[in-house]
Amino acid sequence: MKARKLPSLNALRAFEASARLRSFTQAAQELCVTQGAVSHQVKALEESIGLPLFERLANQLRLTPAGASYMKVVADAFDRIEIGTRHLHEQRTRKRLAVSTSPNFAAKWLVPRLGSFSAQHPDLEMRVEQREQRANFIRADIDIAIRYGAGMWPGLAKHQLAQEFLLPVAAPALAPAPAPASALSEADSVAGILRHPLLHAGERAPWENWLARYGSSSDARAAEHGVLFSHDSAAIDAAVAGQGVALARASLAVEDIRQGRLIVLARQTLPLAEHYWMLHPQDSELDENSLAFADWLQQSFTADHQFWAGLKLQN
Repeated sequence: MKARKLPSLNALRAFEASARLRSFTQAAQELCVTQGAVSHQVKALEESIGLPLFERLANQLRLTPAGASYMKVVADAFDRIEIGTRHLHEQRTRKRLAVSTSPNFAAKWLVPRLGSFSAQHPDLEMRVEQREQRANFIRADIDIAIRYGAGMWPGLAKHQLAQEFLLPVAAPALAPAPAPASALSEADSVAGILRHPLLHAGERAPWENWLARYGSSSDARAAEHGVLFSHDSAAIDAAVAGQGVALARASLAVEDIRQGRLIVLARQTLPLAEHYWMLHPQDSELDENSLAFADWLQQSFTADHQFWAGLKLQN
């Protein structure tokens, strides 16, 4: 077998840091060497390859087309080495699991249920990262991410958790009397809902679409009014507080409904094109901790699906 023809690891580290930071000086600080050493390593790499990797401008580094192409290869190789090293390290350390999800999902779905998973795995050290941006599995040391979207995440393995839809919910005090909401006709349901303030999450269009579909065009104009929240969880919390009717994402409202803090004011739902997904790197297998969490996650969503089926909702 022929020996591998690989550049110096130090030269590759100097190139990767310089390309990522766009600066020899910052790369030197990160690698704890001098700026001259980084510049020398990069120049030696360029000479060995026979192509310039950077355009050296005044106070700025810019990747050449060859440099940009090479950076993708080097960064991917370093990521794989980092993943493999981390997994080996974890085999000799205590059990751990890092999950990344949005603040909405964490607050309304994950946190209320997390105790049951922790009780099943008392020796597992768990970390939950709450952020809207795409999870950085390598640099943030994330094992599993839960994200809402259409399923377009290149390079990631994805597993759909639910069919998502919107439905009108409110505090029990806002329920129409004397008949329960489930006994009302569509027209009566819309009229009853419009007697209360509408609560919006992110935009007013969902309420407008629901009212146009199950009421009339004049009903849809009611969506122009009501409080507009930037987060779904805030709109649901406002509904729990009796401040109006929220058109809530099913997965975010299900626990409040199950616990009696919210009721469904109409069976008519609005299907969504986006859903919740479980994500992880496509080129790495889930370890036993991640598999345990994935199984628990799927079982929990299956229970939610059965709960909705019992309500006999319409779409």
